[in-house]
Amino acid sequence: MIDHAHDLACVRDATERLLSAVAEMDNASLAEPSRLPGWSRGHVLAHLARNADALVNVLAGRPMYASAEARDADIERDAPRALEAQLTDLRESAARFQAAGDVPADWGRTVEMRNGVTDSASRVPFRRWVEVDLHHVDLGIGYELEDLPDEFIRRETEFLAQRFDGHGDVPPTRVTDGTHAWHTGRPADEPEITVSGRPAELVGWLAGRRDGGGLEVHGGTLPKLPPL
Repeated sequence: MIDHAHDLACVRDATERLLSAVAEMDNASLAEPSRLPGWSRGHVLAHLARNADALVNVLAGRPMYASAEARDADIERDAPRALEAQLTDLRESAARFQAAGDVPADWGRTVEMRNGVTDSASRVPFRRWVEVDLHHVDLGIGYELEDLPDEFIRRETEFLAQRFDGHGDVPPTRVTDGTHAWHTGRPADEPEITVSGRPAELVGWLAGRRDGGGLEVHGGTLPKLPPL
């Protein structure tokens, strides 16, 4: 069972880490490139604020974004803002998400994300946790995959393995950190390939943040994963 209240608390903690780190930045560093192609650090922060509001929409049964074009336009509009404006928006949008999460509701209901993807409402707080912590890493300001909480890395590895499970372009693959193991890719009685390595390296590869160079591969070459 997914504990949405626990995950909401984890979102709060991750958000505080992010806000504290961003408060140490300045306007010039906000304009510098992030680790995401084509996005400045300001783009990343603008996306995080608008994602919080988008997930409020999801919990309320509204479309996550008005359209893909509107989503992109909002990020472009907000990316150049000064540090204080970014911090205020991050803080206030995070508070709106937490308030929506505190409303008594049927957390077992199905909700709709982007592009027709559906999920349990109970998983929405974890999805927000993923956004906050992974994009904190994407800022490139000293918070790395190795700094992510152990619980986060384990659960995100499982979530991403499930996301690629059954995908025809991914060979049957066993993913393991030496303690836990997950299966992904095309259905098969036995995996063709085993990918092993440190937890941070595994989640980095699965999330498209690292090229997998720090992983060991047996039975073939490292699978090329579809974009998230």
